[in-house]
Amino acid sequence: MPRENQKRGRRAQEKKRKHDDEDADDEPDSKKVKSFTEQDFVPLAEPPNGLFGDGVAGSSATPFYGNLDEREQEYFKHADDMLELNQFPNAEERDVFLNNVYREADGKELKIANSQSCSRLMERLIQVSSPEQLKTLFQKFSGHFLHLVQHRFASHCCEALFIRSAPIVTQELLLAPKKGIAPPADPNAITESMENLFLYTLNELEGNLGYLMTDRFASHALRVLLVVLSGESLAERSSIVKSKRKEKISINGFSSETNQHLNERTVPESFALAVEKIISDTVLGLDTNYLRVLATHHTGNPTLQLLLRLELTKFGKQRARNEDSLIRKLLPDEPINEGTESASFINSILYDPVGSRLLETIVTFAPGRMFKALYKEIFRERLAVFARNEVAGYVVCKVLERLGKDDLQDAAKSLAPNIEDLTERGRTVVIRVLIERSLIRGSDTSEIAAHLESAYASPEGFDIAKLLHVDKASLVEGEKDVKTLEPSPERIHESLLAQAMLSVLGQLSDLVFDAFLRAGNEGCIQIAKDPTASHALQAAITSPNASIIFRRKVIQQFYGNIGEMALDSSASHVIDAIWEGTRGLAFIRERVAEELAENEASLRESHIGRAVWRNWKMDLYKRRRADWVRHSRATVGNEVFQSFPDGEGQKEEEPQTKSKSKIELARERHAAAKAHKRKDSGSGRNRTQNGRRNEVNQDGRISKQGGPG
Repeated sequence: MPRENQKRGRRAQEKKRKHDDEDADDEPDSKKVKSFTEQDFVPLAEPPNGLFGDGVAGSSATPFYGNLDEREQEYFKHADDMLELNQFPNAEERDVFLNNVYREADGKELKIANSQSCSRLMERLIQVSSPEQLKTLFQKFSGHFLHLVQHRFASHCCEALFIRSAPIVTQELLLAPKKGIAPPADPNAITESMENLFLYTLNELEGNLGYLMTDRFASHALRVLLVVLSGESLAERSSIVKSKRKEKISINGFSSETNQHLNERTVPESFALAVEKIISDTVLGLDTNYLRVLATHHTGNPTLQLLLRLELTKFGKQRARNEDSLIRKLLPDEPINEGTESASFINSILYDPVGSRLLETIVTFAPGRMFKALYKEIFRERLAVFARNEVAGYVVCKVLERLGKDDLQDAAKSLAPNIEDLTERGRTVVIRVLIERSLIRGSDTSEIAAHLESAYASPEGFDIAKLLHVDKASLVEGEKDVKTLEPSPERIHESLLAQAMLSVLGQLSDLVFDAFLRAGNEGCIQIAKDPTASHALQAAITSPNASIIFRRKVIQQFYGNIGEMALDSSASHVIDAIWEGTRGLAFIRERVAEELAENEASLRESHIGRAVWRNWKMDLYKRRRADWVRHSRATVGNEVFQSFPDGEGQKEEEPQTKSKSKIELARERHAAAKAHKRKDSGSGRNRTQNGRRNEVNQDGRISKQGGPG
C-alpha cells in the first residue's frame, strides 16, 4: 500500500500543528458550547437539536448585518458626541436633531446596534426617543432579538430599549379606557401597542430560555425583560439586572428626566401571565440537578434568583406547596431534615460565594413554614459557626432579619459570647444586623454592649478609634495616610456598626458618645477628616439619642478649626451636620457661624467651602443677622434659644423645661376656665346665698374669696 506523503523536519510538523488548530477554530461555536454544556450541565428535556432548541442560539448561526462605511461611522460618531454633551438651545432644536439622526439611520439600525463605535449612540438615542420612535426601533429589531441579546454590543441596546419602553406600557394601560383608538395621521405609523411589542419579543425568545440564562450577554437582557414584565422597580433590582463593569451611558443634564422609568409600575394582566409561563416552562424544561448546577453558575445564578423571587412574591407563597413550583423543584424534600438531599444542597452552597446568594433569596422569601424548618434543622445550632465565615455570615444576616423576638433573643445569646472573635475576623456586619433587629423587636442589648466594650477596650475605656480603624499616628501635619483612608468594605461595615450602636438608646449609644468625648480635639478632627469614619461622627452629632450636653461638648472641640474643616472633603459634611446638631444651642451655632465668616475668603475660593457657606446661609448671616437668627430658629423648631452656663448638666436643661409655648399657656387657661364653669354650675345657688364667688388664680388653681354679692 502506498504510504502517506509526509514532510520531514520540525518546521513541517509545527506548520501541520498550526493548520490543525485553525481547523479546530473554524468549527461551529455551537458545538463547542454544546460540548462544554454537556460536561458541566444537565441538558434540557430533549429539545429538537440539543440544548439550543431550534439550533439558532449558537454563534455560528448569528447573521451578519454588515458594517458601516467610513462616512457613516464619522457621522454617527459626531452625532453621539453632540448628544452626549446635550448643548442644544432648547428642546425643539434637540428634537430636530434626533429626527435627522433617525432619518440617516433608517435601515441601518441593526448595523449601528452591532457596531462597537456606534452602539453607544443607539443607547443614547433610546434614552431621549419618543414613544413612536421606540416602537419603530422595536419593529426594526423584531425577528432579530434572539441574536441581538447575545451580541456584546447589541445586548446593551436591547436592555436600554426594554427599560425605556417600560413606562409607556403603563401610560397606554391607564389612558386606554379614557379615549378610543384614533387612526394615526401618518400611514406608516405603528399602531401596535407597546404591550404587544413586548409579547412579540418574548415569543421570539421562547424555547431558548435555558440557554439564554447562562449566556454571558443575553442573561442580562433576559433579567431586564423579566423585571419589566413583573412591574417591579428597576432601580431596586439594579444589582441583579446590571453588571458591575457595565459602562454608564448617559446624556448630560438628562438623567433627572429619565429616572421615572425606574420606579414600580402597573402592568397589564398579560405580563403577569407571561412571567408565570416563563417560570412554568423553566420548571418543566429543567430538572433538579440542572437547577442546582445553575445555583453555582456565575451567570445563571442571578437569573435563577430573580425567577425564584418573582414566583414567591408575585404568585403567593402558597405556590411553594405546588409540586410544579420552582422552589419545590429545587428543594423537593418536605420537611427538610438533616441528611436529606435538600439539606445537603443547602450546606454545599452555604459557603459558596455564588450559591450563597441564592440561599439568601430562599431565606428572605421562603414561606414561613419552610423557613422555620430550615432554621430549626440547619441554622439554629450552628449560627455562631456560620457567622464566623466570610460568606456564610451574610446568610446569617438574612436569617436574623426573619426571626421573631423569642428566637432573636436566643440567637443573641449564642452570638454575644463570640463578638470578640467576630470583631477580630472582621465580621462586624453580623453584629450590626443583630443590633438593628434587636432594636426593631425590642430585645435587650445589654449583653451585646458588654461584649463590644470588651472587644474594643483600651486603658481609657471603649476606643472609638479602634472600632473605626483610625490610626492616631496617621495624621501628621495635615497629611492623610492613603492606605488608612481607603474605603475598604471592612471599614465601611465598622462605620455602619458605630451608627447602629448610636440608634439604640442606652448602653450601646452611651459607649460611642463617651468615646467621642474622650477622643479629644485631635482625635475628633482626625475622625472628621476620614472619609469613612466621619459618617459615624455625623450620626453622633445629629442622633436623637444624643443629649444636649454631649452635643455642646463635642462641637466645642472643633473651635479654632472650623475653617480648616470646612475646606476638607470629608470634614465639611461634619460642619453641615453641626447645623442640625446645634438645635437649642443658639450661642454655639452663632459661634460656628462667626468662625466661618472669618474664613470667608478661603471658603469662597473652594467649591467645598462654597457648599458649606451656602448650607449655613452665610450670605444672609452677613447681610441681615436678624433674619438669619429667625431662619435658624424656624429650621430647628425651637423658639427658645438660650446659652447655657458651664455648670451642672441638670441646670443646663432647665431653660428648656421651664419655658412654655403660647399654645401650652392657652391650653392651661382653657382648662382652668372649663373647671371654673363646671364649679359654677354645681354650686351656683350656694354661692349666691353666701355671697361668695370663685376666682381662677394665675397659676390655674381655683380659690374662694369673700365679698358682697
